[in-house]
Amino acid sequence: MPIFRQIFDQISRQILTGQLQPGEQLPPIREFSTELKINPMTLSKVYSMLESEGFLERRRGIGLFVKKMGSSESSSVKTELAEEILKDAAVNISQLGIDEDVAMKIFSKHYKKYRNKPEE
Repeated sequence: MPIFRQIFDQISRQILTGQLQPGEQLPPIREFSTELKINPMTLSKVYSMLESEGFLERRRGIGLFVKKMGSSESSSVKTELAEEILKDAAVNISQLGIDEDVAMKIFSKHYKKYRNKPEE
């Protein structure tokens, strides 16, 4: 998976899970790209994608901030993200030759364990 996609997924998840709150400012591109050890153009692309997807809002001369989403918009984005995550998991599990019933039991066990807890 391309690095820009990995960073996009990470930041969007942080927004959807509340780790990044509405109104919170993201670090400047130059500073954050140095910290991540990536090309500033890569991070600029990520920020632009996040803005076009409705996760961020640009305040001229100030920077980029996490945008407040409506509950239906947030729910839709979360559903799309879950679909993508579970599709990838299903591909990996099927490639391992794991039976569907076993896979569902594993998923159910972990879902119950983590549904009300932050990621460990």
